[in-house]
Amino acid sequence: MKKTVLITGATSGIGYEFSKIFMENNYDVILVGRNLEKLMELEDFSKKKCVRAYIYKFDLSLSENIDLLYKKIKTEVGKVDILINNAGIGFNGEFNEIDWQKQLDIINVNIISLTKLTKLILKDMINEKEGKILNVASTGAYQPGPLISVYYASKAYVLSFSEALREEVKDRGINVVTLCPGATKTNFSKRAGKGDLDVAMSAEEVAECGYKTLMNNKAICIPGIMNKVLVFLSKVSPTTLNAKIVKKIQNKAISKK
Repeated sequence: MKKTVLITGATSGIGYEFSKIFMENNYDVILVGRNLEKLMELEDFSKKKCVRAYIYKFDLSLSENIDLLYKKIKTEVGKVDILINNAGIGFNGEFNEIDWQKQLDIINVNIISLTKLTKLILKDMINEKEGKILNVASTGAYQPGPLISVYYASKAYVLSFSEALREEVKDRGINVVTLCPGATKTNFSKRAGKGDLDVAMSAEEVAECGYKTLMNNKAICIPGIMNKVLVFLSKVSPTTLNAKIVKKIQNKAISKK
């Protein structure tokens, strides 16, 4: 019997590549995103791979949609074996100048929806005594992010939450993994105004790293040697220095807009 994977943010970037990787490895998929055309494109891909794709067009910035999505999945699909919390948004600029609704959307998508969906799905996994969860954070989780502060802070939450949850449930047959990509060539990164896209990895490379880490029951995936080095340096460098470096990178991105 095929296992079923729930992937949020499935219609672009890393989530899109995750969707294809799981289908290529004979998983049925539950795909959540805001782009119906891309969802249907992935549904067509599933037919070529002889797997089932359930598609749901939802805006995860609205908390009530999480409950609605969960109820639909329970009714129309059933058991979720693997949860990929990939959906995320971000904007750069000075904190006091970014529209409050945009900042609230970051918190709702990157923190609230991820946490709420995890809580709902995790209860079922605990009852089944098995399951896998992958939460997408960022290398930005390891440092402060001037000019992209709410996004970086949201990813720090994802990392801390995921590492804590992993310890809580590891003896119950459930594996929790954190994927911490650096700069990635995605439409999301362009919209967010991330300033380090010149050295970005492909979304496919990042998703492959996440998939292998999840299958091997490891705790954290930091894709790419350069990103691993940067995370190490951020751990041993003063926080004030890290903040200055990020600010310089983001200033560069803002100047290109």
